[in-house]
Amino acid sequence: MDEEYDVIVLGTGLTECILSGIMSVKGKKVLHMDRNSYYGAESASITPLEDLYKRFSLPGKPPESMGRGRDWSVDLIPKFLMANGQLVRMLLITQVTRYLDFKVIEGSYVYKKGAIYKVPVTETEALASSLMGIFEKRRFRNFLIFVANYDVNDPKTMEGVDPNKTTMRDLYKKFSLGQDVMDFTGHALALYRTDDYLDQPCIDTINRIKLYSESLARYGKSPYLYPLYGLGELPQGFARLSAIYGGTYMLNKPIEEIVMENGKVVGVKSEGEIARCKQLICDPSYIMDRVNKVGQVVRIICVMSHPIKNTGDVNSCQIIIPQIQVNRKHDIYVCMISSAHNVAAQGKYIAIASSIVETNDPEKELKPALDLLEPIEQKFVSISDQYAPTDMGKDSQIFISRTYDATTHFETTCDDIKDIYKRVMGTEFDFAEMERTKNDIFGDAGDQ
Repeated sequence: MDEEYDVIVLGTGLTECILSGIMSVKGKKVLHMDRNSYYGAESASITPLEDLYKRFSLPGKPPESMGRGRDWSVDLIPKFLMANGQLVRMLLITQVTRYLDFKVIEGSYVYKKGAIYKVPVTETEALASSLMGIFEKRRFRNFLIFVANYDVNDPKTMEGVDPNKTTMRDLYKKFSLGQDVMDFTGHALALYRTDDYLDQPCIDTINRIKLYSESLARYGKSPYLYPLYGLGELPQGFARLSAIYGGTYMLNKPIEEIVMENGKVVGVKSEGEIARCKQLICDPSYIMDRVNKVGQVVRIICVMSHPIKNTGDVNSCQIIIPQIQVNRKHDIYVCMISSAHNVAAQGKYIAIASSIVETNDPEKELKPALDLLEPIEQKFVSISDQYAPTDMGKDSQIFISRTYDATTHFETTCDDIKDIYKRVMGTEFDFAEMERTKNDIFGDAGDQ
């Protein structure tokens, strides 16, 4: 351990593992440590089921009705991958896809007045949806066609809509779309968590809807993918990548001190030894005096013996409950997966409800979601503080990731990865450049 490294990474959460993988590929000498005995940190999948009971301090052992403990692998943070999103691009470019198998999530639903409806995305679905009246369907269909064709480099497609000046509220007005349609478009297609986007330039929303539609077009059932055996497979895949390129991994390493000289990081002390470094990447838990709390997320993991009602008995789905439907400021999300994904015993389903905490009774805030899931066999409730760095690393060379948010996809995590990459390397994270160098680095494997 008494060596000099370019970068030391603390914590094996997904953000840290992707960054250590990419840094290793870029030729940096990386040491990656975690105080835990398992990969994943906050984004781990817990197995066997007995460990989940221990983690949430539940008395006794799981009942026999839960099946074999080792058949379970339960995510602490529920998220899906957008099929055409940034994380899938990172997986493809780095060839980490070779270590993973994915399944398509079977459906995406939106909540309206106590019931759930399939999210319409294609023109055909829009015309068939029971979410809207007959005239509204046509207007929504025209809106979808407009968004699909919208191209900032082709004024003919813009129909007088200025990408940076026209607000989203004005764009909805242009197509005479009502509140319900605005609700599911903004929250279930563009995946905003609040309604702040309505008064911002429309281009971001247009791009988000395009991402959703293009992701859906790849596989048809929904725009989301999920790895077999749980999300904990993702950080491990990138850890393998780092190891292939000379990265050193150490689990079970208590971090005693981050060593500073003249306001700049020079090393990390663990078990009496100091590993020296030029730069440090870590999650907030390793350096609490350089982050501040920006909110809380409540998540409730629910184990059930049945699929969610009114979903056509699919084995996986996402449900979005727009905040306005339940008089909240933030949406509520539900991610459901099952034994089909090798994360639960046969015939069992795991649904995880989550949102940003707004009151002193976070569990009660998720009641609209839990009502959709009844009967629930076992609940595991967690309330996590969310942190953001106060030190951006310019002088200290310490680069701290943000806590995982309540969204059900990895786009915000990828934005954080690109932001940290830019601050560490001094250049933008460039997908195209990574793709160009893929064949140089990976040789023939890059073409598989």
